[in-house]
Amino acid sequence: MRAKLRDAGLIVLKLGTGILTDRRNRLAAGRVRQLVGQVARARKAGREVVVVSSGAVGAGMEALGLERMPARLEDLQACAAVGQSRLMSVYQELFGEAGLSVGQVLLTHDDLAHHDRHLNARNTLMALLERDVVPIINENDAVSFTELTVGDNDRLSALVAALLPADLLVLLTSAEGVMCNYGKRNAKLISTVRKIDDSLRKQARGTKSRTSIGGMASKIDAADMAVRSGISVVIASGTQRGALGKILAGEVVGTLFLPAKKMKGRKRWIAFFHHPTGALVVDDGAKAALRERGKSLLLPGVAHCEGEFAAGDVVKICDEDGTEFARGIARAARAEAESGEAAKVVVHRDDLVIL
Repeated sequence: MRAKLRDAGLIVLKLGTGILTDRRNRLAAGRVRQLVGQVARARKAGREVVVVSSGAVGAGMEALGLERMPARLEDLQACAAVGQSRLMSVYQELFGEAGLSVGQVLLTHDDLAHHDRHLNARNTLMALLERDVVPIINENDAVSFTELTVGDNDRLSALVAALLPADLLVLLTSAEGVMCNYGKRNAKLISTVRKIDDSLRKQARGTKSRTSIGGMASKIDAADMAVRSGISVVIASGTQRGALGKILAGEVVGTLFLPAKKMKGRKRWIAFFHHPTGALVVDDGAKAALRERGKSLLLPGVAHCEGEFAAGDVVKICDEDGTEFARGIARAARAEAESGEAAKVVVHRDDLVIL
């Protein structure tokens, strides 16, 4: 299973705040240099690497003389604005020493959800890689008003991996990987995950870092998204020297998540790149038709609707217990569906993804 990682040609590497900054919330220069060296070696070995980097808020806190993460959104955004340029300056210098150029790409959720901008983002990243430029991606925290509070770069890295799509997503963090019996004497690394379930999620713990947003729970969520897209994932410690090289050599480092069957690009866009505002609750017959027979969702199978949505919106498709099992593009607004005036097909199978 690990041997297949040797063939990974396109890798998305997420570098967490915990490994990029020190205890004073300042960029850890020595470790950043080591990480850049690992990416440079992978590039020179013929692999393409896209870096999703945290650390902008921490770098901004250092520049502004702040010891604690600000509580106000505008102060967080100010830190991000100041810190992002400092972060890129460090990357430009260090990659330059290795003979590589870098390109900054700042994204928001809207960039990835809007179909044309989604494709443009992918084309930009591929063009940078074709020109031997290492893309350095971060969320556009200085203007985002949602992602700073509910999003994180773990999710962003999974979205970028699904966007390309990548062969492998590597999340380097301050933890060794996903641990069984975390915090106890008999704690043990989970080396391979074949299925992400509630039992595994219970192993995850939040972070107490003053500059991080996510924690192991958000990394498992990101891994779930990536493996559903058909992408292998490794969560490992970025403090271990040469971790990336060891992972790419097939060594047992961190936790490996095995991928599902590769999902097509349009299906990935429907499944992962939207925040659905509405839901279609369907009866058991419709659920079986969608999941087991690959049918379209017809109006008679819709028990009721939740939330507000228009034709063309991505909506959740839930069973009568409220469990989401699919997503799709609605062909009718809620009012039309509830009045029975909608077309017979509410969500066509070509616009539907089983989760």
